[in-house]
Amino acid sequence: MSEDQDGYDVVVLGAGSGGYACALRASQLGLTVALIEEAELGGTCLHRGCIPTKALLHAAEVADEVRSADRLGLQASLEGIDGEKLLAYQRSVVDGLYRGLTGLVRSRGITQIAGRGHLVGQDAVAVRPLDGTSSHVVRGRSVVLATGSRPRFLPGITPGERIVSSQEALQLSQVPSSAVVLGGGVIGTEFASLWRSLGAQVTIVEALDRLLPSEDATSSKQLERALTRRGITVRTGVRVAGAQETTESATVSLQDGTTLEADVLLVAVGREPVSEDIGLESVGVRTDGGFIAVDEQLRTSVPGIYAVGDLVPGLQLAHRGFAHGIATAERIAGLSPAPVLDEIIPRVTYCSPQVASVGLTEDAARKRFGDEVDSVEYSLAGNGKSQILGTSGLVKMVRRKDGPIVGVHLLGDRMGEQISEAQLLVNWEAYPQDVAPLIHAHPTQNESLGEAALALAGAPLHSHN
Repeated sequence: MSEDQDGYDVVVLGAGSGGYACALRASQLGLTVALIEEAELGGTCLHRGCIPTKALLHAAEVADEVRSADRLGLQASLEGIDGEKLLAYQRSVVDGLYRGLTGLVRSRGITQIAGRGHLVGQDAVAVRPLDGTSSHVVRGRSVVLATGSRPRFLPGITPGERIVSSQEALQLSQVPSSAVVLGGGVIGTEFASLWRSLGAQVTIVEALDRLLPSEDATSSKQLERALTRRGITVRTGVRVAGAQETTESATVSLQDGTTLEADVLLVAVGREPVSEDIGLESVGVRTDGGFIAVDEQLRTSVPGIYAVGDLVPGLQLAHRGFAHGIATAERIAGLSPAPVLDEIIPRVTYCSPQVASVGLTEDAARKRFGDEVDSVEYSLAGNGKSQILGTSGLVKMVRRKDGPIVGVHLLGDRMGEQISEAQLLVNWEAYPQDVAPLIHAHPTQNESLGEAALALAGAPLHSHN
């Protein structure tokens, strides 16, 4: 095994959101960087997750708009779905972003190494090139682990042609006529939503008692009602006994004795870290259930080795990994960035209607602060732009009694675009009475945040009660 002659300041293992963000920021700060990746630059988010899924969700939104054109006095009809063109559109979006990212990384002088990396020391990664040539060792003053995650399957359920994860679902050349989705979390509800918009009959099966269990209970309840109105069957509090497939269909057996049959069974029960076979045990990096244990500064149990993104327990979001990567690069460069706390990271589920949130749910706030909590719900029925768009939903704000806003929860079409202001309110610990005087453009959905703040400050304008 050969060894690179010159070491690097930073060696990054994995070029997904966390890895490439770390590499870019470290290079920007004047550090020498090696970026090791066995697949594509951009990782799951760009190629098998966020971007292709949201491209399909946009197509689904357009399909819904065409169907509702008559409401606007427009004569239009949806003649059908061309699966191959739909995939081509999805790929065009991914390819364009991939080319841009590749050019950006190259322009920063980052050394890209194609191959599978494996820790062989506190400061050393052995890389097995994809072309089958002999492995070589890359050394770095600091090593950042960013190998990401993959879809998780339930015990006893084997993937196949009709039993698929989100990765295979993104490559289907035809929209299924029917689908069962196991898991009512972010991935499950997004696929259920887009397939329904594209004409499929969909059933969601969730073992817990509500969809999006990590979101505020009000958002979960209202989302289930909205999806049911769209014709999606939602079954909560039901566990899976097993599943099998034939050449014609997939069948899932539930523990309540019922069975469901569909063209496709999507298993969307979460993601697991890709942490095996990268040498963690050999160098003493401590893990917990496959995840890498880190402190608040994302340092592992081994000095000089960091972990970011989906390898770290918590929210599995691309922008969380991105923030982790930037903070880690700055730490390595000698700066003192603030810790990246999960509760102040914005969260969006891009189903229709969308669910967006930041900060504490009302239940979490009451567990932390007791009864010293106030909340208000502002219906989008009073928001002009939402009525123009034909969407319903709400804005829920949670505050400490006589204190700052600690949580904002949004439900409605396109409400994910409003989460940035909500993030500022929570992160800057804004008081409702400070937000209420701010002027929001009319008519925008953004006004709903101002209206909710007015109500929480005790001066509701367009809301009843």
